Amino acid sequence: MLPESGNVTPAFISNEYPTNHYNSQDWLVIVSLLVSCPCPKGLKEVIMSKIWHQKRSQRKQYSITAFMSALLATHFRRDKQQGLTVRPELVEGSFMVRQAHHERLNFKLSRLKWVAVLFMVCAVAFPLGAAETPLKKASFMLLWEPQAQFAGYYVALDKGIYARNGIDLTILRAGSGHSPAEALEKGTVDFTLLWLSAALQHRSAGSEFVNLAQIIQSSSKMLISKKTSGIKTIADMDGKKVGLWEGHGDESILFRALFAKYGIKVREVRQSHTVNLFLRGGVDVTSAMWFNEYHTIIDSGVDPDELNVIFLRDQGMDFPEDGIYTKEKTLHKDPALATAFVAASLEGWRYAFDHPDEALDIVLKYMHEAQLPASRMHQKWMLDRMRDLMMPVAPEAGFGQLKEQDYLAVCHALQNAGLIRTYPDYATFSWRADAWKK
Repeated sequence: MLPESGNVTPAFISNEYPTNHYNSQDWLVIVSLLVSCPCPKGLKEVIMSKIWHQKRSQRKQYSITAFMSALLATHFRRDKQQGLTVRPELVEGSFMVRQAHHERLNFKLSRLKWVAVLFMVCAVAFPLGAAETPLKKASFMLLWEPQAQFAGYYVALDKGIYARNGIDLTILRAGSGHSPAEALEKGTVDFTLLWLSAALQHRSAGSEFVNLAQIIQSSSKMLISKKTSGIKTIADMDGKKVGLWEGHGDESILFRALFAKYGIKVREVRQSHTVNLFLRGGVDVTSAMWFNEYHTIIDSGVDPDELNVIFLRDQGMDFPEDGIYTKEKTLHKDPALATAFVAASLEGWRYAFDHPDEALDIVLKYMHEAQLPASRMHQKWMLDRMRDLMMPVAPEAGFGQLKEQDYLAVCHALQNAGLIRTYPDYATFSWRADAWKK
């Protein structure tokens, strides 16, 4: 029995165990076991090196039993936390099997028993189920640059959650000139984030996008104006300059649907992902996200009481936003990969919400690597709002689930606004719904 720590001093007896039992088949068995079985780190190198570098005359001095006894007795230790391990100082050092005429080991087990012992040692240190398997490579494109809006994914990557789920993931940043929807359609990425409204518009145009998980359950979109402009309602925006995000149109679909609902025409002004145009008076109204631009405006020194804020969710358009998508072809090719990716992503978000300070550290690290300006206070606001938008009020609602009533509400609104022609049934569009029914 090996002690809990330290080295083992083998018991010796004199001249009781013969040592000239060399048999080449013994060594062949050991070599075969070492090659085919999971073993503790360093074990294979130690034994294999000694087998092939000793002269035949030296090997003949020791029986297989004596050799393995010495190995186990002098080159292993039991660690309370790490289990059975090879003594590290011996992995690269010299290995000298004690000469039989000086040291006799009191192990009178048969060769067959020693084979069983070797299997047991390997099983204790590295169970068969823990044998390494190649990670599946996958790519994932976000909606924008690194920020707390995507904390769960960066946390899952940084903490090795994707790797533990068998995925070697590369996270790609989107931004001006890089459309997640186009990348997914072209097959240059495996997974991406899209707003539900944008995904439906691409689906109506013929893209076979499938929703794997609905991350943001409630709308954070808002329209902001200064009280001095006299704009208090949606109707007051008729003919006014309204800043809408530039790009491929995905981010402004719902704003246009809202204007169509009220029958007004606005003067669209393309705005970048800053609020400078609004702060300088370049537009009367700016589109914003509750977790991002709104706080940036407040953080710039504007008093919240100086603003008129209209949430789209208060206008009958409480539509889910960020969702994880893939193509039907990718899903059918490897559904296990999709399952693992969603599971790891949701685990990353749970960890981020349970450990917000650590999550912020991780997000800020990736922001610094991307050479982006980073305010911990702003990122904390963003992470807190993401929790509000993602976590269901009712536990039965399901974390990460696209609810059928929300899906149909968005479909009907977009169709009535003339932004989509058709839409697939819920079970076809939402892969998770199909998975749960099975």
